[in-house]
Amino acid sequence: MTATNDSHAWIPKALSDARFGKYMEACGGDVAAAFRLYVWTVRVCGAFYPLLHFAEITLRNALHSELAAQFGREDWWAVAPLTGHGQNLVKKAQEKVSVRKSAQNANKVVAKLTLGFWVSLVSETYDRDLWVPALHRAFPHYGQRRDDLYAELENLRNLRNLVMHYAPLNERDLRADHVALYRLYDYLSSGLSQAMREIDQVPNVLWLR
Repeated sequence: MTATNDSHAWIPKALSDARFGKYMEACGGDVAAAFRLYVWTVRVCGAFYPLLHFAEITLRNALHSELAAQFGREDWWAVAPLTGHGQNLVKKAQEKVSVRKSAQNANKVVAKLTLGFWVSLVSETYDRDLWVPALHRAFPHYGQRRDDLYAELENLRNLRNLVMHYAPLNERDLRADHVALYRLYDYLSSGLSQAMREIDQVPNVLWLR
């Protein structure tokens, strides 16, 4: 990988070929253009971060609340019919906070469970055991198929992982992602969308592209 002039010579080495090469490829080998795309990606990730933060927190709290009510205990994972993979994710969360398996420590465990774990609870695997008796209530403004919702949540998870790692986003339809986030807000809470619009900087950063 070569730079177009001395002022750009530092960029490939500082950012590494493995990371920066994807931007170079997207910009036809133009280092200056690739760096502008890289900077824009950092900005758009920063703009999406608070929106994703509130989506993830609201989602996990809604699911946790319904499962705690369904099983009559805050540490519902101790009795819920989780898969082996789900149980392993709970165990890892417990290990991260070094707590015993007790109800008073449930909130600490909830905070450490991954978004992937929460999204998996809406998958077909748990349709009869969790979705039908409890988890559909976590989305009071959603009345469609569970599998369609699961697909939306998987898209959210993928976007979240890209944003958290400042990965290239130039091949994603970020405007569609933005709309999807607000759709999820509306499924979960009647007041969340308006609150997010007051802090939302994504449209401004997308315009800069």
